[in-house]
This record gives sequence, C-alpha cells and structure tokens, in this order.
Amino acid sequence: MKGVIFDMDGVLFDTERVCMKAWMAVAEKHGLPGMEELFNRVIGLNANDSRQIVLEAYGQEFDYPAFRQETADCFKKYIREDGLPIKPGVPEILEWLKGSGYRVGLASSTRSESVLSHLKQADMEDCFSVVITGDMIEHSKPQPDIYLLACERLGVEPDQAYAIEDSPNGIRSAHAAGMWTIMVPDMIAPDEEMRRLSRVILKDMTEVLVYLQQEKERG
Repeated sequence: MKGVIFDMDGVLFDTERVCMKAWMAVAEKHGLPGMEELFNRVIGLNANDSRQIVLEAYGQEFDYPAFRQETADCFKKYIREDGLPIKPGVPEILEWLKGSGYRVGLASSTRSESVLSHLKQADMEDCFSVVITGDMIEHSKPQPDIYLLACERLGVEPDQAYAIEDSPNGIRSAHAAGMWTIMVPDMIAPDEEMRRLSRVILKDMTEVLVYLQQEKERG
C-alpha cells in the first residue's frame, strides 16, 4: 500500500455534530420538519448534491442559498465559541504518517474555503500532499469521482490506497473507486451494507493507527 486518504468531517474533526446542531437550529427557527432525517441523508455529500435532496424535501421554490448561508453562519458561531473539535487520535496518526513512507491526502465533500480554514485552524496544513474538496468536482460522494481524483493527484493507484471514512456515502465512494476502505463510524452506525463494503470497521483513529502499523509490518 502506498497512500492514505482521509475524509475530514467526522474523521479528523467532530464537525458533523456541530453542523447538525446548526441545521437543527435553523430548522427550528423556520419551522422546517424532518430535519434530522434529512441531515443524515446529506452527510458526505457536496453542496450541489445536498441541494437536490433539500429541494426534494421542501420544494423547488425553497431558498436553498439563504438556508445554507444561515446554517453556515450558525456553524461558524459555534466554532468561534467552542473551538474546532479534533477527533481523538488524529494528531498521533498524522504524526506517524509523516515518517511512514505513505503519501497522504484529503478528500472532503466540504467546500474548499471551509476545508482550508479548518486545516489552518488545526495547524494541519502541511499534513496532506493533496487536498480535494467538494467544489472541485460536479458530483461528490457516493460517486467515486472525488477519490479517483485524489488518487490521481497523489500518484497512487486506488487499490494501493487506504480511504478512511465515517459515513456510508464516503464508504460507498471509496469502495466504488476501488480503494481499501476503513470505516470509523461517527453519527451513523454501520449496517450490513457498510460491513460488506468496508475492509475493516474500527472504533476510532487510535485503532486505525494500530491497524496501519500492523499492516505495514506485515508488508
């Protein structure tokens, strides 16, 4: 194996819960029903694909740009107040990867501006040789495009790279790309489909580090 590609939200940062909190706050303010179920459907999608799902739920006349702006403002407010929550074990695995010989990338459905802002805030800008974001492709996860582009830019074949994901859409994307899928569940528990599409399901990033170290030793 030659590469390791991370998702961001729910893998590096515990931001999906913050994002859901923001969506729920806006939904309560405007009386939008079924937001929790809707949010779970868009986890791992980029803004373009999320838009379609939201419009299907609330109608084509729904002001999606205003909704996303309001949720984004709410999200930023929470981050300013509480800080950017880094997942346990993330600093350790990124430090180990620096000397591991693996090429390391990031493939996030989130917009470039937010991704780069989060990485800068967490002092992780130099941890990734390649950063692919949701606004760099038309269709993000569960389509394989984002991981195929990440592998291409990283210079590794998909079957020679690990994909570390938390969401079903992310696992579907990496599996469709032909990668070695590692699921670290966050907000959505793995079902039978996830057990079938994942090479391994681990509890947290500390377990992922141990797994990668053991696999590297096996050669």
